[in-house]
Amino acid sequence: MRLYSVDLEQGTVAVYGHWGRPLLVFPTEKGDAWEWAHNGMVGEAGSLIEAGRVKLYCVDSFDAGTWSAHHLPLEERAINHGAYESWILDRVVPHIRDDSGHDTEIATAGCSLGAYHALNLAFRHSDVFPLALCFSGNYDPGTWNAWGERGDAVYFNNPADYVANLHGDHLERLRERLSILLVCGQGRWEDTTGALASTPRMAHLLRHKGIRHELDMWGADTPHDWPSWRAQLIKHLPRFC
Repeated sequence: MRLYSVDLEQGTVAVYGHWGRPLLVFPTEKGDAWEWAHNGMVGEAGSLIEAGRVKLYCVDSFDAGTWSAHHLPLEERAINHGAYESWILDRVVPHIRDDSGHDTEIATAGCSLGAYHALNLAFRHSDVFPLALCFSGNYDPGTWNAWGERGDAVYFNNPADYVANLHGDHLERLRERLSILLVCGQGRWEDTTGALASTPRMAHLLRHKGIRHELDMWGADTPHDWPSWRAQLIKHLPRFC
């Protein structure tokens, strides 16, 4: 399996594959670009990678200075998150396009906090990322040890808030452009992380707004953990590449 990594100033991108649909992968909380490889996700997708159907671009997180910086008020965390989004759009996306072809559509993916990043980025930039594959995500930053006054930075990075208010031309563009996969188990840690409540709630919002999505809820034997995500990834990924 072909692998290379590149240092794009503020963070690393680990790339797996030689051709195929580019999949921008976000790690779990405070994870790095190598996390999917170390936890068997890259290996699980190995046959698709080798067949040239998908190419993974796994990025570092900036969570320690943004959403996981619990000593900061939530609005400041959200403002800091803007630098991460800028890095993705200004550095990572151009690299993916240079590497995979400028006309190739980029999908996003992630587990746990990575699922939030995948969903939020696709919503905010569906012209770049028309597909998000989200596993065991909590899509409401307002529940993440939140304190302090909230402003625009929190609102416009909180899908649990802004999806409910989508309307007009913006909503029509999302209906035409965006597709979202929401997957969650009902086993250990899915409730304590908030994923078990947040995932069907997000599906309800998407259904109400007429945005294309799939909801796949697994059983009580499916915890918030890597073995679950490996099984869920290989079930769904082949349909999208």
